[in-house]
Amino acid sequence: MSPQAALLDFWFGPDLTTWQLARWFKPDPGFDAACRDGFGQMLAPAREGALAGWAATPEGALALCLLLDQFPRNLHRGTPAAFASDPEARRVARQAVLRDRHDLALPPTARCFLYLPFEHGEALADQDLSVALFEGLRDDPVHAAPGGSIDYAWRHRAVIRRFGRFPHRNAILGRPSTPEEEAYLAQPGAGF
Repeated sequence: MSPQAALLDFWFGPDLTTWQLARWFKPDPGFDAACRDGFGQMLAPAREGALAGWAATPEGALALCLLLDQFPRNLHRGTPAAFASDPEARRVARQAVLRDRHDLALPPTARCFLYLPFEHGEALADQDLSVALFEGLRDDPVHAAPGGSIDYAWRHRAVIRRFGRFPHRNAILGRPSTPEEEAYLAQPGAGF
C-alpha cells in the first residue's frame, strides 16, 4: 500500500464517504497518538515540499492536504506548530481545487478536506472561497444539515469578518486579545 493510500485508509477507513465527526474534530489523545505514530514522520517532508508529487492525483492531493492541514492539529494540539503548515496546505488545496479540479473526482466527505485549508485561513478571501466551495455540497444531506460542514464554513467566515483572525488561537500564538475578542471568547461555544 502506498503511503498516500495508508494515510487515507487510516483517516477515512474503508471508503472516502463516511463522516466521522467525533473522531476527526473532538480532542482525543489516543487518536492524536495514532496520527503521530503512523504518520508524524511525514509532516516535515510534506511541509518542505518533498511529497509534492502526491498532488498529481485526486487521492494524493487529498492525502497531502490532510497531512498538512489536519495532522498538525492532532500532532501539535495546543501549540503554534498546529498551524505552521497551514500556508502550504492552502497552496496544495488551491492547486488541487482551482487548477486541477481534483475535488470533483472525490465524494463530498473527502472534498471537505480539500476545502478545510481555506476555512482555517485567517484571510477573508480564503473564507469566501471556503464558503463557496462548501456551498457546492448543498445537495449532500450530511453536509447541508444544521451543524454540518456548510454551517461551519459560514461560522468560520463570520468570525474572520468580525475580528480579522480567529481569537481562539490568540493564546496559543502569543497574540494579545482585544476586549471585544475576550468578550467573544467568554461566550459558551466560542471558538472552534
